Amino acid sequence: MMASIRNPSPSQPSPGLDRQSTDPAQGVADLGVAGWGSEGWNPAGAHGGRLRMRTLVTLRWMIIAGELLIFALVALLLGFDAPYTLCFTVIGASAWVNLLTGVASPGQRLIGGWEAVAQLGFDIGQISLLLFLTGGTANPFILMLLAPVTLGAATLAPRWVNLLAGLAIAASLLLAFVHAPLPSLNGAFTELPTAFMIGCAIANICGVVVIAGTVRQAAEESSRMALALDVTQAVLAREQRLSALGALAAAAAHELGTPLATISIVSKELAREAPTPSVKEDAELLMAQAERCGEILRRLTDAPAAASDEVHERMSLLQLVHEVIEPHAEVKGVRVEAIVTGAPGVAAPDIWRMPEVLHAMTSFVENAVDFAASEVLVTVRFDADTISVQVRDDGPGFPPEVLAKLGEPYVTSRPGVAGGRTGHVGMGLGFFIAKTLLERTGATVTFQNGRPRGAVVAAKWPRARIEVKPPSA
Repeated sequence: MMASIRNPSPSQPSPGLDRQSTDPAQGVADLGVAGWGSEGWNPAGAHGGRLRMRTLVTLRWMIIAGELLIFALVALLLGFDAPYTLCFTVIGASAWVNLLTGVASPGQRLIGGWEAVAQLGFDIGQISLLLFLTGGTANPFILMLLAPVTLGAATLAPRWVNLLAGLAIAASLLLAFVHAPLPSLNGAFTELPTAFMIGCAIANICGVVVIAGTVRQAAEESSRMALALDVTQAVLAREQRLSALGALAAAAAHELGTPLATISIVSKELAREAPTPSVKEDAELLMAQAERCGEILRRLTDAPAAASDEVHERMSLLQLVHEVIEPHAEVKGVRVEAIVTGAPGVAAPDIWRMPEVLHAMTSFVENAVDFAASEVLVTVRFDADTISVQVRDDGPGFPPEVLAKLGEPYVTSRPGVAGGRTGHVGMGLGFFIAKTLLERTGATVTFQNGRPRGAVVAAKWPRARIEVKPPSA
């Protein structure tokens, strides 16, 4: 069987995707998700204050405990000579500062900016002072300089991370030239060659750069993914609320019909038996308003939303493609056509009305309309086992650098720039949201460039996942 829909009634385009960013630019800012500004996602805003005072205090206690353990082992078990009095004085001062910090500041308080740099810079300075007393860069425990920088990389904005990394690098270079002798047995202190000390400093600097950069990248990607999923949840919740309005309107029309009929009958009796012209006039006004309410309720029941939840929650494949292409069918310069075709001898199924599917497929169609040369084709196919929806346009297709990353959040080649026929601004979230929503319904989403041109986006479901089973099944 085959059915075709051409040019349904016009309506305004809804928020959707752009070809290169596939992002619903309109409406995302209204979701109230942290990290979004007037120009989209702001990494500094998302990372600028995620370091809690409790985390900082805990890290410092861990460093202090490690230092005490190291010096205890070196002094008691190995018998190395070192300026233990000065070393334990430095550790005690750090413990005192950490105790005051923990008492004076609530553990749940978020810190950032200069305060975080000062706190972590103090840790870098304390570790550097201990390294100065125990051999400088030749001391293998110079690796402890990585701890404050790594914590900053995971929680602070890039400029503060760069500042902390600069402090650790400067300390490494200085310790290569200025330091006390390396602790040794029986007082036989050995002065290592300067070239060796410089090599150790360079190795530590490389560690700071690589580890801090890796942690920073991982933290940023994790935060971006979390933010994108938050936006996806917000979009889904909004679509579900909008979908529920149809059933709510039908229920309201059903419940209000009886009292309105009663009001109409009583007002007619009042008008017929009115003792004065003013009372009759009021009764006629009441009748007119009741008729107006009845007309509003009739329009609600005549809308695509059905008269009951059971009917509203199911839709035919023709209804699906109609709702998907309707907002974009009359965009100037583009013909939108939909085709429903099935395997021979297989009855067309009804499917569950899913806000996720409607939102995602409408977004794909808008994306196609935005970049099509003259035509967009939406094809729905079904057989005994599967149902698939394909959106194809005759535009330039996906750029190769974007096609390789489609499905990831924040993929865009034109961030913050309006484009296409709909003119919405791309922020790189739309395709991620649409793909995530469809996959939650059991769909397999694919995307590719067509031949000889254009872009093709398809979603395919096992028929059992979205089909409404007949009562006898």
